[in-house]
Amino acid sequence: MRYMSLMAMGLFLILLCSGAQAGEDAARLEDIVVRGQKLVSPTKQTNETVYTGSEITREGMDIQGSQGETSVYEIMDILPGINVESPDPYGLAAEQRNVRVRGVRGYLGSMTVEGVPNWGGNPMGPREYIYDTENFDRISIYKGAVPGDFGTGVGARGGAIELKPRWPEEKPGIDFSQAFGTDAYTRSYVRLDSGKIPGADTGVSLSYSYTDADKWKGPGDLGPRNNVNLMLKQPLAGGDSIRAWVNYNELSQNLYRSLSYQETQNLGANYEKDFNSALSGVKLQDIYYYDYNKGDYENLDLMTIIPLSFGEALRFSLKPYYSTEDSKILGGVTTQGGLIQKRTRDIERYGAIMQLDGDMALSETSSLLASLGYFYEANDMAIITQNFDPLTFANKGYGMYTENDGNGIVHSPFVKLAGNMDKLDWQTGLKYFYYNDPASRGYTSTAPTYALVRASDLDREEKEYDKILPTAGLGYNFSDSLNVYTSFGRNFIRPYSYVPIVTTYNTNRATFQAQGITLNDLFKGYNMEISDNYEIGMRFRSEKFEILPALFYSTHDNLLTTIYDPRVNLSYQQNIGKATGYGLDLGANVFLTPEITLFFNPTYTILTYDGNLTYQGAVLNSDGRQVVDTPEWMVKTGLIYRRGPFEVTAMLRYLGERYGDVEHKEVVDDFITADLHLKYTRKIKSWNDTVMNIGLQLQNLTDEEYIAVVSASDDSRAGSTGYYAGAPFTAILAVSFEY
Repeated sequence: MRYMSLMAMGLFLILLCSGAQAGEDAARLEDIVVRGQKLVSPTKQTNETVYTGSEITREGMDIQGSQGETSVYEIMDILPGINVESPDPYGLAAEQRNVRVRGVRGYLGSMTVEGVPNWGGNPMGPREYIYDTENFDRISIYKGAVPGDFGTGVGARGGAIELKPRWPEEKPGIDFSQAFGTDAYTRSYVRLDSGKIPGADTGVSLSYSYTDADKWKGPGDLGPRNNVNLMLKQPLAGGDSIRAWVNYNELSQNLYRSLSYQETQNLGANYEKDFNSALSGVKLQDIYYYDYNKGDYENLDLMTIIPLSFGEALRFSLKPYYSTEDSKILGGVTTQGGLIQKRTRDIERYGAIMQLDGDMALSETSSLLASLGYFYEANDMAIITQNFDPLTFANKGYGMYTENDGNGIVHSPFVKLAGNMDKLDWQTGLKYFYYNDPASRGYTSTAPTYALVRASDLDREEKEYDKILPTAGLGYNFSDSLNVYTSFGRNFIRPYSYVPIVTTYNTNRATFQAQGITLNDLFKGYNMEISDNYEIGMRFRSEKFEILPALFYSTHDNLLTTIYDPRVNLSYQQNIGKATGYGLDLGANVFLTPEITLFFNPTYTILTYDGNLTYQGAVLNSDGRQVVDTPEWMVKTGLIYRRGPFEVTAMLRYLGERYGDVEHKEVVDDFITADLHLKYTRKIKSWNDTVMNIGLQLQNLTDEEYIAVVSASDDSRAGSTGYYAGAPFTAILAVSFEY
């Protein structure tokens, strides 16, 4: 296979570089001591030399408040270039939350724990709601070029996130927190650390949390949510440690109801419109009954990190993992006069990441790093859609029922080189991604029995996708406080959105059959989406301030786009679209005094379609227009004041005008929200120096009525978008103890 030559070349370089230990790592920017509180820092992988990402510190995670404890995306909302949208203030509305990274939908991105991927299908993308973020030490985000050693799973066109666990502590300890808030919000969290167990030096941590809340509007709850996390750290001779991670999360919640565009035009009258609290006996009314619109999500993730060092200059690591998801989501649909649709996701994934790193010093001022790795994953995804009568809940057959012939398989070897020559840092990498999409067998189910019947026109053939993905970066350190860099990275996402095209075919099956068109014919137009990402940035730090501007440019090919098929007078999606993006991220912190830090994070983003789209034979005027749900301007700013045991954080968020359709017929107004967080910290000496924190979070201080979530595809036409109102004023009181 062609990628074997890449592996052989990389292995040769690793062996070549393993002769001596590398010189001092060029992490100059991390060594500057500043007087204020640092929320975000530049970051890179340990085997790289050029800073291509941003890292949210523990302090940056904490200021996002309680909603950031159950949602990784909510924590990321502090960064420029990232827009997080949610209809609830607690971080609990699991798959009703949106995120866009420089205009690209976040579910087209990647999320990993120590490089091990987290993802699922329907919708495709990360399950960001399955963790307690108190169990992480920091979070790294790559908005452009993505390091090759990330197990990006299905792809990283929407960027990549790496969660870095807070592994078991060296000393025994107990963390406990309790929070209460409006809308019956409650959250309890406890973590136990064993410290080094005598005799083996093994460290173990165990945490549990319980979270629940009423929806702020309409009937139903956002929980309960239960999370259990277990981590183990076993030191080995020579300084290495075997680490193990187990995370279990279950969540049951009622969903929020979206508004139409017409309803948003009188938002005051419709702000609290939601699902019905009682059944009426009318189908088209009862599909909006709150208990027929809910989700149950269960996720289990296991991972082990096994290191092996061959001296100080050559290191090997193996990361095997296993993941399961069992989710069931109910939702009302208007099809056939009203149905309750049940989506079942039964997903199993397992795989491993193997990596060999070597380094050597070339001189006193230069070094060379080399990495060779291989990512493998097998996944079994059973996603079924079943219909029920709203009045009797009698079975009305399957909207989608297919069986895969085997597992989906990923093979992805990678090789990286990095180094520095005096003040110049450089790196380059090459990843090969191969995905085998298994064949599947299709079935129909019709009245009166709705028994499953084989239907060969619903079968899909096995299909292979592959792509070579290069990365490169240069950085120059003019001084210990000034760094200028540039980077390039090609990102991807494997084909997704299978359910809509299957549903379109099923609904219009006779029409397609009359033209001799099978479901497999439609899938021949599916391909991998590809983006090329370029970035030029600067990072300057001093004791008084730091500034991190970044200019970015991107091209996007093979985008999933609605096309019109005159043979059947229908429209469906195919991978033929193109888009271009560019803009500016600016991260800035000003340390006004040792007690006061001002942060200011504006973003200017342009992401436009290249060409017009078509729908049902009509041309949609989309060429050069801003992609749906992408504001040109965003600003996140705030002030942190710390004096003695008191801390006050005041934050403002501005989100510019957005659009709900490709032709910009549906305009979403801009808005500003304000939050205030108060915190008191005290060390209790009589309790063995236990640290007590008391915090009060006040969100949306002005009780602003606004549209938070625009639920749409990039090519949505007018009338097909759902809108979700943002949460009103919310107050949360939290108390925590760290022993």
